[in-house]
Parts: sequence; C-alpha cells; structure tokens
Amino acid sequence: MDDLKGKLLVIIPAFNEEATIGSVISSVKKEVPEANILVVNDGSRDRTASIAEDSGVTVLNHLYNMGIGATMQTGYKYARLMGYEVAVQVDGDGQHPADQIKYLIAPILNKKADLVVGSRFLGEGTYRPSLARSAGMAIFSKVVSTVIKEKVTDTTSGFRAAGRDCIAFFSSRYPDDYPEVEALVLLHKKGFSIMEVPVRMYERAGGRSSITPVKSVYYMVKVLLAIMVDLVKKVDG
Repeated sequence: MDDLKGKLLVIIPAFNEEATIGSVISSVKKEVPEANILVVNDGSRDRTASIAEDSGVTVLNHLYNMGIGATMQTGYKYARLMGYEVAVQVDGDGQHPADQIKYLIAPILNKKADLVVGSRFLGEGTYRPSLARSAGMAIFSKVVSTVIKEKVTDTTSGFRAAGRDCIAFFSSRYPDDYPEVEALVLLHKKGFSIMEVPVRMYERAGGRSSITPVKSVYYMVKVLLAIMVDLVKKVDG
C-alpha cells in the first residue's frame, strides 16, 4: 500500500483517553505506516493531547468538549482541506485494531463503496454485547436496513472508512451527538454507496463509555427521531 502515502488519513477522535491514546497511535504506525495520523482532542481534561503530540502526530484541539459528531467533522474538514482520498476513523479507546484497517480501505480503493463500515457481527461474529445494547443494535439495524434497502448489521460501529466524495460531504454535513447511525441514512439519501466488511474489535482498553443506561434510552429515541426527520427533509451538502 505504498502508493497510499499522502492519500490516507487515520482520524482518531479522543476525549480523556490518556490510558490508551499512545498505544493506539503506535499500533496504527506499525500496521499502516503509509497513513498519516490526526488526533482530534475533544477538550480532554487529562494528558490525551500531550501524549499524542509527543507521539509526533498532528493534533487538533477543541477548546471544550463538543461531542463525537463535531470531533469527527473536524477530522473530515482537515482531510478535505489537505486533499486526502481515504479517511479512516479509529477510536482512541483501543477498541479498533489497526491491523483491520486494510479490510476497511480495500473496497474504497477498488471503487466498490463510498463508505465502508467495520462490522462486529459478520464473519466469526465473536462480539457479544449486553442484552440491552444488543436490543438497541438490532432495532437500529432493522430500521436502517429498511431505509437503505440493504442489510446492515452494525450501524453503531465507529470503525469505518470514507472515500474522497464522502469526506467532502461529511466535512459540510455530519450528525451531532451519536452520529454513526444517522450518517448512514444521510449518505443513502445523497446516493452514496455503503458496504460492511467483517472486522475484529476489542472491548475498550481504558476509560469509561459515555453511554450510561439512562443515556442509552435517550440515545435510541434521539437517533430514531433524527432518522425520521432526515427521511422527510432535503439533505444539503
């Protein structure tokens, strides 16, 4: 993949990930040496930014916590500005193994998809979420699969790769708060092609998930309402 030098950007959104950010960066450097790395520090109160800077990668800092949607849009804006052809989201908590990136970018490079989502439930499917989370994932999968008329198994996966046109779209329009599910609907409405590939994922290696049981209910309601709104309004961008 040497021909990807200067064309592939790995975007790492990070909020209070001092326990894992260094190892995530090291893993990406080892497994995908041709990639450039951007850490978008979303107002962390710990050493996330300084550890990333000491690792020699590009770091953009939000002055305060703005959420994953704004954080990823910052990354996509940077990717578009710098002319990258492929952008890969790798979360800063250690859940996304860097050796799986090659499976995400292959369909982009082969012009088979505009966005590729890494699914925990395809292939061997060893990931086992809690009962509550499993139910939510199943609902989102059913709704999105119905909307885009194509089966999608892991709508909440943040392990994904975007091609040039998708980068441009996301740089101008990206959902807030919990964007992964809604983004698929927006892309479908704009005519982008979406593909899932099987990937391996880990449990988060450090820090805490921001989604508590109470927030998970809010998350589900908000995302479903957002999808309903997206279906009836014109998508700009």
